[in-house]
Amino acid sequence: MPPRLPALQRLGTVNLCLRQAAKPSADLLPTTQTASLSTREKKRLAKQDPYRWAQAQQRKNAHLQRRGQIERERNATWGDPIWGKTTPFLQSLDSAGQSRFSEVSRDAEGNPLATPVELPTTPGLRAHSVTDEELAEVTKQAYQLTKPVVGVITSQVSGTEETQRKEHDRRHAAAVQAMQRITSLANGGAKDRRHANVARLIDEFGRHKTDKFLKPKPSASEQLPAPQPPRAGPDTGSSEVQIALLTAKIRALGLALKENRGYKDKINQRNLRLLVHRRQKLLKYMERKERGSERWTHMLEKLGLTPATWKGEITI
Repeated sequence: MPPRLPALQRLGTVNLCLRQAAKPSADLLPTTQTASLSTREKKRLAKQDPYRWAQAQQRKNAHLQRRGQIERERNATWGDPIWGKTTPFLQSLDSAGQSRFSEVSRDAEGNPLATPVELPTTPGLRAHSVTDEELAEVTKQAYQLTKPVVGVITSQVSGTEETQRKEHDRRHAAAVQAMQRITSLANGGAKDRRHANVARLIDEFGRHKTDKFLKPKPSASEQLPAPQPPRAGPDTGSSEVQIALLTAKIRALGLALKENRGYKDKINQRNLRLLVHRRQKLLKYMERKERGSERWTHMLEKLGLTPATWKGEITI
């Protein structure tokens, strides 16, 4: 039986247009294979032309080696997204600016294995938000308040007033020594060091201080900036101060997670991620506003911040 040919349903289905046909759409074009070769295809190519296959593998290995070298150089330049670069100012945060030299590892005999680095210090800070001036003023006032009062009859006895004065001086000296030990940051905890570091960071990066010696970013317009009202107190809300405070918190929390089985502390690991990403947002904002200014470079040099702390995706 002859094969059946499909007949036209109607004449409208026949295209009688003599215009040039349009170019085929991209969906009808043959797709190019971009996936990696299978093992069977690699074996076939290697068997078909071994010399050409060896040259291709040599070019591939050279390319991978060069790419790895570029990635290592970029990682060394960018630094760590959490720690950045270690600077003397960052190391001074561990002791709240009370140690003159950095701590180094020592051998069994107590000899240092590296040369300690000189750190910037901030004398005058004490625990419980007390300074040396306040402590000296309080002890001076306490000396006058606790001074013994000599009566009329007691003053007639020879040597009694001198004995009471010496005893008062001895007790006052012991009380002053006790107060110095209580308010010493060396004997304080992490909370005392954090409060002292907050005062140091505000004094270091606050615009009430940096505006006196750091030049602002040049304005794009020729108009002079509007005069700002005088500050009512220390600057605590600018971006650089907030970034510095977050950096101090990140360093303290990161050091705590490195010891005492911190790899099991999932809650503080999450808190560390939140602090790092919050700092990243502030750094991106400040980069748009202050990049190229002395305020931006001063913050990066002091805190050891690298492009890895605000560029790219941060994974911890």
